[in-house]
Amino acid sequence: MSLVTVIIPVFLVFFLLYSLFFTVKQQSAAIVERFGKYQSVRQSGLQLRVPLIDRIAGRLSLKIQQLDVLIETKTLDDVFVRLKVSVQFKVAKDKVYDAFYKLDYAHDQITSYVFDVVRAEVPKMKLDDVFVKKDDIAIAVKTELNEAMMDYGYDIIKTLVTDIDPDAQVKEAMNRINASEREKVAAQFEGDAARILIVEKAKAEAESKRLQGQGIADQRREIARGLEESVEVLNKVGINSQEASALIVVTQHYDTLQSVGQHTNSNLILLPNSPQAGSNMLNDMVASFTASNQIGESMKNTPKKGE
Repeated sequence: MSLVTVIIPVFLVFFLLYSLFFTVKQQSAAIVERFGKYQSVRQSGLQLRVPLIDRIAGRLSLKIQQLDVLIETKTLDDVFVRLKVSVQFKVAKDKVYDAFYKLDYAHDQITSYVFDVVRAEVPKMKLDDVFVKKDDIAIAVKTELNEAMMDYGYDIIKTLVTDIDPDAQVKEAMNRINASEREKVAAQFEGDAARILIVEKAKAEAESKRLQGQGIADQRREIARGLEESVEVLNKVGINSQEASALIVVTQHYDTLQSVGQHTNSNLILLPNSPQAGSNMLNDMVASFTASNQIGESMKNTPKKGE
């Protein structure tokens, strides 16, 4: 027996065994055809087939896939905007036949549906609403894709609007508007703070004046009380009221001169400093009070017109 006659049967046996068994990876499916006709779908693991009769027509992944679609469209306020929509999908395990035989180029089909839905929804919204309602756009895309792709064996897991990019000039204008609004708010706060400061300062000054006036009134009240007590003491020693008043005026006059002399930085005050100054000032004040009282009495006694 020659070596060739031994090798050929062994080779045929290995070839038949190799053709008889095949493996399918986890999270994938294999389509087996017999003489070009669909035979079965094989899941993961070690599988059998008829050598030279059955063949593996193709394999499909059952994992979740992602397709990113970039769309440029126009909003209701005539702003062009670019959106990035991410579609997550997979082949349904029980619909591998439909996914393999009914549809070629699934990515292109999904992209077409995404373009159709986005360009139907976004033109109904203003630019600000596109940012606010991006989840509504994603839901509309998912609903449309589920209805269309389920017949082809594809299950749409989720759709996400992952990016919204307006035109560069529009973004710059939006930034300027935002900055202007913030500057306006800042100016309002600064104005409110300045107004509060002015009001509080005015209240403090008013309170200070009130307390100052109250202090002056208290001071004059105490001075009058002191003068009254001084006159009473002088009256008790035989000095009449006029002489007591003159004595008090003279004493205050010299006290004033002494106080002016003690403060070198005070303004210059010219006061009469003769011995008769106190008496003269007292006489002048008495005469002034008497004259003003006479004028008041005469005005009361003068008849008014028509009486």
